[in-house]
Amino acid sequence: MSTADLPTCATPSQARAALEERLGHVFARPELLDLALTHSSWANECDGGQRHNERQEFLGDAVLELCVSWELFRRFPDAREGELTKLRARLVSTVSLAERAREFGLDGLLKLGRGEERQGGRGRDSVLSDVLEAVLAAVYEDGGFAAAQKAVARIFEPHWPQAAGQPQRKDYKTRLQEVAQQLFKERPVYAQLASHGPEHAKIFEVSLHLPDGREFTASGTSCKKAEQEAARQALNALEPAGENSDMCPSSIS
Repeated sequence: MSTADLPTCATPSQARAALEERLGHVFARPELLDLALTHSSWANECDGGQRHNERQEFLGDAVLELCVSWELFRRFPDAREGELTKLRARLVSTVSLAERAREFGLDGLLKLGRGEERQGGRGRDSVLSDVLEAVLAAVYEDGGFAAAQKAVARIFEPHWPQAAGQPQRKDYKTRLQEVAQQLFKERPVYAQLASHGPEHAKIFEVSLHLPDGREFTASGTSCKKAEQEAARQALNALEPAGENSDMCPSSIS
């Protein structure tokens, strides 16, 4: 594919640089990343034809599965095939990939058409999991398998399972996402309210809004910790006592 066939709406250089830093890969051909962040709805509305990320989604799905499979194969040399398959399925599920996409800010970088935007596409798990796969395909196209492996390792770094033979314990945010999808068909929304204190000891305050209108606030020494605490409060309100026994507070960072 030539540069002329790629989207003309380039990702802002500062946003691209931040994403490249998180992925651990600097694009020699940044137009590949621009294409990965272009949804078909944007291309249709902007007369972009086939200049969108669906082909990259196809490639990225295979790249992701191979990279995750290799990492699990390497981490758990004594695990059986069935155990590895279950671990991989959890990591590459639509919900899991959508969460990783949000963590890396892809929801804010994705170029969507107006209609898809109005219909909530920017928050839809299926859309976000697809764009993450497309980005991984772009990394693979630009830097090869080693670059893709590095990016996948970074994307899943806090989420790799600790053991193959035991069910992976879920953190509060992951569990709340699942419960909210089941109850409301929508995900909870987090927002940072404030931060205060010296740089070396900041306290962050966040709010969590459930689709039913309920709001929870919490604070912590990082946004992630504050969000996890807000999610814990919301889960306590939504689930009967004892159903949070599979939570893993130690995974909160």
